[in-house]
Amino acid sequence: RNTDKGPERIKGGLQTLVHEAPNAEWTSFKLRQYFWQQVFTGGRGLIWIERSGSNITGLYPINPTKARIKRDAMGRTTYEVEGKVYPAADVIDVPFMLKADGVSHYSPIAMGAPAIQLALAMNQYGSNFFAGGGVPPLALEGPLPQGPQAFKRAMDDISRAIDNAKAQAKPIFAMPPGHSLKPVGFDPDKGQMTEAQRFNVEQIARVFQLPPVFLQDLSHGTFSNSEQQDLHLVKHLLGQWANALEEEFNLKLFGQRNGGRYVEHNVDGLMRGDFKNRMEGLASAIQTAILTPNEARALENRQALDGARALP
Repeated sequence: RNTDKGPERIKGGLQTLVHEAPNAEWTSFKLRQYFWQQVFTGGRGLIWIERSGSNITGLYPINPTKARIKRDAMGRTTYEVEGKVYPAADVIDVPFMLKADGVSHYSPIAMGAPAIQLALAMNQYGSNFFAGGGVPPLALEGPLPQGPQAFKRAMDDISRAIDNAKAQAKPIFAMPPGHSLKPVGFDPDKGQMTEAQRFNVEQIARVFQLPPVFLQDLSHGTFSNSEQQDLHLVKHLLGQWANALEEEFNLKLFGQRNGGRYVEHNVDGLMRGDFKNRMEGLASAIQTAILTPNEARALENRQALDGARALP
């Protein structure tokens, strides 16, 4: 709550619902995890606000796939879930991206389907490919024996020769006169499988606006730019979604005229990267007398605590 002395943390039932236990079955983390999973897969997250009179008694997840969202001629929105209708004022609603009608939404999985399907296909191909030892299927060329039994014996002889060669330090085996083995298909290097899979990761990262390092792609990562990507994640991705959820909570929990109460994410821990530059900036601020002596003393205490946490 905003007060004359600055922000003041509210304690009590509503604080417990938002920060700790939204209902008797779910923890706050579990509810938020489920909520964002729905946003970044199906494209929408929904939470029902249970009320008893003017009091809020619980927050419950809604399955977005079972919700029918409608808007009447007056512009009022309702949510129908398995025959029960909820007014918009009782539903926390964060869509990934709204369509032109302002009601239906886009799914990031559907929007990124080509890139995701290609990545799955490459993974399936690679798993089948390397299941055979990473060697492409081989074709035997040369005069072939006549008759099915003779042909089968010749193939068995070649297979045993290949297996024996793999087990030896020098993989060399003799071929029948006039015969040769040629690969059918391409090995991963010539087929550029590795490059294609890395490109798929980058395409998927674009769909969700994620820096590739957060999809375990460290091909272009260094100690310095990976730390900067932490800041990029908060500023350009988490920031907008945190703001979207905060404003939904503020409107639906406290009403249009909320009297200075608000819900806010704390991302200080995520922004704690680049320790050297933070210390230099704070030292410069103290030298230019931007901070009062009391503020500087409190800041030094916080710096000492941060520094202790940063030690191995």
